Amino acid sequence: MRTVSIVEDQPQFAEALSALIQGMEGFALLATYSRAEYALNDSTQQQADIYILDINLPGMSGIELLKKLQPIKGKSLYLMCSSYDDEEFVFEALKSGAHGYILKNSSMLQITNAITDLVQGGSPMSPAIARMVINHFHNHTQSAVLEVLSQREQEVLSLLSKGFIYKEVASKLGISTETVRKHCYTIYEKLHVDNRVEAVNKFLGRVP
Repeated sequence: MRTVSIVEDQPQFAEALSALIQGMEGFALLATYSRAEYALNDSTQQQADIYILDINLPGMSGIELLKKLQPIKGKSLYLMCSSYDDEEFVFEALKSGAHGYILKNSSMLQITNAITDLVQGGSPMSPAIARMVINHFHNHTQSAVLEVLSQREQEVLSLLSKGFIYKEVASKLGISTETVRKHCYTIYEKLHVDNRVEAVNKFLGRVP
């Protein structure tokens, strides 16, 4: 039996989550708290297997609570369930040790699936949150690529990524085809790739 503790200050949503947990086979509701401080200072309750945490709580935030719970309840799983979909909150929660992040506008079925996925070793995220995480790493990869390339090399690679062949790139940049080819060799070397496809994929952030 997996035990679950909920930290949620909105009574209706807390009740809905509580009813959801109580109706899930193999799960038991351990405790429900309306403030992070109550959860942190409750010495009467055993450690829960799963903590479902809101972020916007009165007093201490759910992220601060997560940071404090991690050292003392490190074996627990933490699922953020919040209305916040800002990148700052999402990545702060994940960096602090959250195993999943779902939005409160998720259906009860989606939350059920997220909890099940969590105990099966997954990292459940609402689609919008998952896309945000992916885009973040794509942008990070592209920024790293641009840092090592000269302005001209970036121009060449940008045109190649749009499907232009060497001859067309040369025409658009006012240089020879041979010069384009030399730029490509340098690009491959700097990006540690073997061909145009790999270089373009790295430029577009499709690969690490």
